[in-house]
Amino acid sequence: MQRLLDRIDSPGHLKALPVTDLPRLCEEIRGEIVAVCARTGGHLGSSLGAVELNVALHYVFDSPIDRLVFDVGHQAYAHKLVTGRRDRFATLRTEGGLAGFPERAESEHDAFGVGHASTAISAALGMVEARRIAGGRGKVVALVGDGALTGGVAFEGLNQAGYLRRDLLVVLNDNEMSISPNVGAVSEWLSKRLASPSAERVERLVKAVLQDAPHGARTIDVLHRAVEAAKALVTPGMLFEALGFRYVGPVDGHDVGALVETLAGLARLEGPVLLHALTAKGKGYAPAEADAATRGHALSFFDPRTGRPATRSSGPPPYTDVFAQALCDEMARDGRVVAITAAMLEGTGLRRCQRRFPDRTWDVGIAEQHAVTFAAGLACEGVRPVVAIYSTFLQRALDQIIHDVALQRLPVTFALDRAGLVGADGKTHQGAFDLAYLRCVPGLVLMAPSDENELRHMLRTALELPGPAAFRFPRRAAAGVPAEEPRALPVGRARWLRAGGPRPDVVIAAAGAPALAALSAAAALGAEGIDAAVLDARFVKPLDEEALCDAVTGPRRLVTVEEGCLAGGFGAACLEALAARGVLADGVAVARLGLPDAFVGHGDAGRQLAALGLDAAGIARSVRELLGAERPAGDRLTARADLGRATG
Repeated sequence: MQRLLDRIDSPGHLKALPVTDLPRLCEEIRGEIVAVCARTGGHLGSSLGAVELNVALHYVFDSPIDRLVFDVGHQAYAHKLVTGRRDRFATLRTEGGLAGFPERAESEHDAFGVGHASTAISAALGMVEARRIAGGRGKVVALVGDGALTGGVAFEGLNQAGYLRRDLLVVLNDNEMSISPNVGAVSEWLSKRLASPSAERVERLVKAVLQDAPHGARTIDVLHRAVEAAKALVTPGMLFEALGFRYVGPVDGHDVGALVETLAGLARLEGPVLLHALTAKGKGYAPAEADAATRGHALSFFDPRTGRPATRSSGPPPYTDVFAQALCDEMARDGRVVAITAAMLEGTGLRRCQRRFPDRTWDVGIAEQHAVTFAAGLACEGVRPVVAIYSTFLQRALDQIIHDVALQRLPVTFALDRAGLVGADGKTHQGAFDLAYLRCVPGLVLMAPSDENELRHMLRTALELPGPAAFRFPRRAAAGVPAEEPRALPVGRARWLRAGGPRPDVVIAAAGAPALAALSAAAALGAEGIDAAVLDARFVKPLDEEALCDAVTGPRRLVTVEEGCLAGGFGAACLEALAARGVLADGVAVARLGLPDAFVGHGDAGRQLAALGLDAAGIARSVRELLGAERPAGDRLTARADLGRATG
C-alpha cells in the first residue's frame, strides 16, 4: 500500500485527505522522522510529540498566507515534511541539506527563523501588527512549547498581545503537565463548546437581547464573569485569562480529528486566544518514551529498532564530561561552590552534579537572564556560583553579565560549552561570538583551555579569583592528555607549546582548542625547514602582551588562530596589544585565522574547520602564505568569507 505521506508535497495535498486518514498519516510521519533522525541525528522527541499538532494546523490554516510561527523549532520536523520538503528530508542537518530548525531562506512556509526559545509570541504579534498596518490578510499562529514559557520574553509577548487585544492564536504544546482524566475530559468538553460556532452565535444573541434591556450591560458583565470563573475552576487557564487571552483547553494533542475540529472553531474567533494541548514527548517511539531524562530530545546516530547509539567511541571523553567531573570535584572540595544551568542539565553535564549535590545544583529553565542574576545574588552572600550555559545561549544574558555581575565585580564563573563550531545544529547554535562579547566586559577574566588539564586548571583559577571569570570549550572529544592535579594558573600568563629556535621564522599564537592544531602545523612546517613557535595564550583577557610582543619582535611574523569570530576576538586583541606597545608600527606581518564575518551553517564541524583553514593543514598553509611561498593570505581570506556566506 502506498504511503499517504508520499502524496503530500504541499499543505494543499494534505487538505485533500479526509480527516479520517489523518491518524494514519501521522503514524507515517513518525516513522519517517525516526528513520531519518537515526541517520542524521536530531531533535527527535519534541518532533514526535507534535506531529498531530503540525498536521492539524496545516489542515485548518492556509500557510503561507496564514503564518505558522514556531518556538525554538524542535517540533517542526512534521511541518517540514508536509510543506514541500519531503523529498529532501533525508538531508536534515547535513551539509547542503535541510536545516534542523525553521529557516526563512529555506521555505516560504517558515515564517520566522528560530533556534533559541521563547521568541514565537513576540514575533507572531509583530506579524499581526504589520498586517494590521498594511491591510494584509490571514491568521497568525504561534506554536509554543511549555518549556519556552520559562523564558521571560514569552510572557512579555503574552502581556502585550493581551493588552492590544489583537487577533492572535497561541497553541501551547504542553508535554509535562499532568491533568487527571476527569478534569481533562470536562475541560476538553468545555473547550470544544466554547470554541464552537454555535457558542459564538449564542453569545452574540444573548448580548443583543440584553444590550438595550434595563441593567443589560451589567447583566452581560455578570454572565461573562460567571463563565470565566467556571472555566477557571476546571482548567489551568486563569493565568492566561488574566493576561487577556481567551483560554481553551486542555485538549488531547494527539487526537488529530478533535484538534482539527477545535482549531477550525478557533480560526473564527477574534482577539487573543490560547489553545492548551497536552502531548507526550517522544510519542509513538518506545525508546524515546522510555527515556525518563529527555524523552529522546536530541539523539545522535542510533539504531531505529532499539534507540541505542549506532557507534560507541572508545577515545577520550568529551570536554563536557571533563568539565562536569571537574566541577563535581570542586563542589566536593569547597561547599561554597554551586552549579547553575538553564534547561541544560544533560547538555552541560550538570546532571552529574545534581545527583551528587542536589541542594547545590539548579536548573532554572530556559531563562538565561535569570540564571546570571540568580548567580549574582548567590555571589553577594559569599557563594561561588558556576553558571554552565552554551556559548550561543549565554548571548541572551549579556546585559546581566555586564550590569549584575561585572559592574559589581562579583565572583561568578561562566563555563561556556559548545564554543566554536557545533556541526549539525548550525548557525543558531554556533559558538562564534563569546570571545568578542565577553572580551569587552571590564574586569572579567576570559580563558580558553587547549586541553582537558587546562580546563581543570582554569576552573580552579576562576573559583579563586575575586571577580568574574569565564572559560570556553568545544563540543568534541578532549585531547586525551594524562590527568594532572588542578591548580590555579598565574592570571594573564601564556605558555609555550613549542618555543622554536633563537629566532623562529614565525610565531603562531592560539586561543583554546586550535592550539593543538597549531602545534601539529608547526611540526609539519619544521619538516620543511620552517621554524614556527607556538604560543598557547590561555588568557584572552588579560592577554600576555609581554610574551606576545617579545616573541614577535624577532621574526616580525605572527599568525593568530581562534575558533571564533575575527571581529573583536583573540586576533583583534593581539593586534591591539602590538599596536599599544609600538611593535606593529615597527612592521609586523600578521595573518588572523578564525570564523568569517558570516553565519556558518550546518554541517560536519571537522569538515567546516578544514574548509575555513582552521585545522593543522590550514594553519600550515597560512604560515607559508605569510612567508611568501604561496599566494597572498588576503585572497584566501576572501575565499573563506565566501564559503562562510555559502554555508550560512
